[in-house]
Amino acid sequence: MQIMRDLFQLFLTFFKIGAGTFGGGLAMLPILEREVVEKRRWISSSQLYDYYAIGQSTPGIIAVNVATFTGYVRRGITGAIVATTGIVCPALIIITLIAAFFENFSHIIWIQKALSGINISVSVVITASLIKIAKKSCIDILTVCIAVVSFLLMLVFNVQGVFIVLASSVIGIIAQYKKIKAACPPAESESGNRQEKAEEGGIPPEEDEGAGDSREAEK
Repeated sequence: MQIMRDLFQLFLTFFKIGAGTFGGGLAMLPILEREVVEKRRWISSSQLYDYYAIGQSTPGIIAVNVATFTGYVRRGITGAIVATTGIVCPALIIITLIAAFFENFSHIIWIQKALSGINISVSVVITASLIKIAKKSCIDILTVCIAVVSFLLMLVFNVQGVFIVLASSVIGIIAQYKKIKAACPPAESESGNRQEKAEEGGIPPEEDEGAGDSREAEK
């Protein structure tokens, strides 16, 4: 019974998110953060941004990918299917209705003005979401440099996003590997330091250990 209640809540939550958001995945970020992170506490804020990063790097719609990840974390494969269905259904219904009647109303001037206003508001929402993601992601000099160079490559040189994503992933892996390697010095260097200290005291490492054992025995 609890499983069915959770699945229904997953479907209803993502259905509301899909029905009440315009502008795609980035525009959904504030609503997803409010509903899934702050209100429901299904995932953490860092998980949500990680899912967005993965959604940007994989085929498909960002919001759908995020819903799939969240549903899987909540209730496994069944939860992933239910959450994905919930976020897709509103768009499917609305687009079907619009496609059926759009040609009859697209020439009306106030419809055109309304669409122009929606485009502007969606642009503002997307910009706000991008700034929020940038604050969470650009945490050091390396990430700031990656963001600036990626922006210039896409804007000035018209480089395709897939190459920028792949290159950024490789740079991130190399940087993380170097951080881990620097934080974990080799064990050989530690033993070498102990040996050098023993030699400076005039006692070989083996004799030093033996002397320590004999002193403990005398006590």
